[in-house]
Amino acid sequence: MNKKTFVRPIFCNILARVKEPRQHIQVLYGPRQVGKTTLVRQISEAVDMPCHYISADQPMLNDTYWLEQQWNKARFLFENLTNDDRERGVLLILDEIQKIDNWSSVVKQCWDNDSFEHRNIKVILLGSSAWLMQHGLTESLAGRFEIIPITHWSFPEMQEAFGISLEHYIYFGGYPGAATFIHDEARWRNYIIDSLIETTISRDILLMTRVDKPALLRKLFELGCHYSAQIVSLQKMMGQLQDKGNVTTLSHYLQLLSTAGMLCGLEKFSGQAVVKKSSSPKLQAFNTALISAIARVGFEELHQHPDQWGRLVESAVGAHLVNSARLTNTSIYYWREGSLEVDFVIESGKKILGIEVKSGMKKPRNGFEGFRKKFSQTKLLLVGQQGIGLETFFTKSAAEWLDM
Repeated sequence: MNKKTFVRPIFCNILARVKEPRQHIQVLYGPRQVGKTTLVRQISEAVDMPCHYISADQPMLNDTYWLEQQWNKARFLFENLTNDDRERGVLLILDEIQKIDNWSSVVKQCWDNDSFEHRNIKVILLGSSAWLMQHGLTESLAGRFEIIPITHWSFPEMQEAFGISLEHYIYFGGYPGAATFIHDEARWRNYIIDSLIETTISRDILLMTRVDKPALLRKLFELGCHYSAQIVSLQKMMGQLQDKGNVTTLSHYLQLLSTAGMLCGLEKFSGQAVVKKSSSPKLQAFNTALISAIARVGFEELHQHPDQWGRLVESAVGAHLVNSARLTNTSIYYWREGSLEVDFVIESGKKILGIEVKSGMKKPRNGFEGFRKKFSQTKLLLVGQQGIGLETFFTKSAAEWLDM
């Protein structure tokens, strides 16, 4: 099976919303190369209504006049429907919407006009994560949209679509476009670096928001991948960066990288928001492919070093948690006090789950006992050796493990 015939589980969620009576604009956002365009093309083939798909990722076409013309094409399709077909409506899909300046004001005007005129035009907007940095979504379209995050591919998805093994998933990650290159590591690495990392930084971050020190942001990303699954003081990290900056700048750049679905900093769990915000972050890549490509250490060589492989395993567990948490109302943290540590903490409301990853690498003392003493209502989960197997763990989301 390949990525063209494989249908992601989230497909059913989107399709159901499109078939509902026209209520909200569906906004799909996510990192590059996670199959957003393929997903909406599958949606357009599955719905029983005329569809107009267009991408703004074309030279000289990314202006508001062009956007209005695409909307008018959808209106033309609607006006030529019979009364019975108008009940199902027309589907308008606008890809790479972030490329259009002032797109939100045009979308608001067209959407409101169609609502007033009773035109049953349903709308899906697609964009990379970075486009949410722009102003306008909540200001211009308040009350008119629903957001559906499209995350990196999980192990079950990669396994079903490409037959990828668990160990290959841990190293090569969850990018469907790169799956066919895993037997040619040089080609795979070039694809990840050139088509994903560089394109995301240069087009989805640097062109979409102001970054005064782009070299510092790139270096932060590289160091973040190197230290993924480790707790790092941003103040101490400054000493390793070959550019002048401050902790506030690094925190801002880390947030940009997180919004783009590349790298985030997990906060320390404490039960108090103020303490969480002031803690040193645990760096976490959203996809282990980013770590492996930056490291430039081959699969076989890395697999022979337990400490390095163990850190990659922990990063794979963390990536699974932060990606699945984006789809639900759950938050991911870490916990450490002195020599005691809990690798990950899942929180939703009053529910708390501490997770320890046993991967063979040398680590601080298991903190389960200390964590439970401090947070008596918590549940605990051991993943890996002598615990829940990794293959089983990857089959359930953060919210599902929390509810078990």
